[in-house]
Amino acid sequence: MLSPEVEAAMNAQIAAELYSSHLYLAMSTACESDGLPGLGRWFALQADEERDHALRFVRHVLDRSGRVVLTGLDAPPTEFGGPLGAFEQALTHEMNVTQMIDGLYGMALQHGDYASQVFLQWFVTEQVEEEKTATEIVQTLKAVGHDPIALMMFDRELGASRAEGAGG
Repeated sequence: MLSPEVEAAMNAQIAAELYSSHLYLAMSTACESDGLPGLGRWFALQADEERDHALRFVRHVLDRSGRVVLTGLDAPPTEFGGPLGAFEQALTHEMNVTQMIDGLYGMALQHGDYASQVFLQWFVTEQVEEEKTATEIVQTLKAVGHDPIALMMFDRELGASRAEGAGG
């Protein structure tokens, strides 16, 4: 069984993961609107992945005889300042999620909740990958700068890499 504190924190994480999904969907539509379908596809697939993360937490809470409490979500922004702005915000967001996962892991440790520690280990590893991928994309977009041809090439490359299953 989950302690009431761990259960509440897991429910907060479910909301955070669902918000992440909405945020990345908003970023996807912004990129698509700007004529960058590859970046849009990358963010759309990321949105799906974040929803899957939320469902993993749902399953864990239910498997541990806990109660899932779904709450309302804040609306994500609609303007991101172009592709670089969107990915910089995505990187900041992933860093915040990492802090939340680390906090959850610490709470599970404090409560002697070994099952949750094992469950959360996957997310600890996942967050390293998420931050690495976002950092690399931000660095690439900074290198691309305002070169429209380079941006279009990167858009195609990023969209194709997600189609093949690569990327965060």
